[in-house]
Amino acid sequence: MTTQQRSATVHVHRVAPGEPRARAASPTLDAVAVEEPLEIRLDGHALAVVMRTPGDDEDLVRGFLLTEGVVLRPSEVRAVEFGEDAVADARLADGVVVDIEQFSRNLFVSSSCGVCGKASIEAVELLAPRAPQFPVRRDVIAGATDRLGELQPTFEETGGLHAAGIFDLDGRALVVREDIGRHNAVDKAIGALGAEGWPLPPALLVVSGRQSFEIVQKAAMARLGGVVGVSAPSSLAVELAQQLGLLLAGFARGDRFNVYAGAERLDG
Repeated sequence: MTTQQRSATVHVHRVAPGEPRARAASPTLDAVAVEEPLEIRLDGHALAVVMRTPGDDEDLVRGFLLTEGVVLRPSEVRAVEFGEDAVADARLADGVVVDIEQFSRNLFVSSSCGVCGKASIEAVELLAPRAPQFPVRRDVIAGATDRLGELQPTFEETGGLHAAGIFDLDGRALVVREDIGRHNAVDKAIGALGAEGWPLPPALLVVSGRQSFEIVQKAAMARLGGVVGVSAPSSLAVELAQQLGLLLAGFARGDRFNVYAGAERLDG
């Protein structure tokens, strides 16, 4: 049976220059982020096994199904049922038909790379809609990652979690979620906000790490207008953002940031 603990206590040997050997040999207690598997099913059919930090699992499942294109809107998932063996079974709403064989992966989704078994980048590009083209204030981007960092309680405890937040155009956090996998944190945030209403309001995805192709794809599938991160994007992330019209900003720290796509949408 899965736990809902987000952190665990382990013994650690702290080693530093000049540290007495006897002291380094004496373990102390430290907190680390929990990582556990969760099997996602759709009407009883296995889709994927994700390695995630427990907590907000229903948000994770709903966001995963939406950002992977399994469903087109949150209302297509009637309920998410949880078993005792780390299994989450998403139940489709009446009248919703999904080609289970098309989406069945039966693959292992790691906490670092997400769905590493995607067969076709081109197929993802065709599926993702073009981003809404609203203007974005510079000060909202400049302060986004700092505000996100203030809303990461488990990271403060463990130093081992990523965070993803969805921020409105005034820079207010609509939702923030943490997970050991950056893509899981994104799915949790999108799943949580999508359950409150669809489509999402004009907003930006803000992440605590780098912006990979998959992160930009998930933002596009959720019809968000852009992605802001504390680190650099990948080449494929930049290419996808340009193709889909997303604003993509990296190295957003303090009052500085780099814009890799959508610079024409900056306002103020």
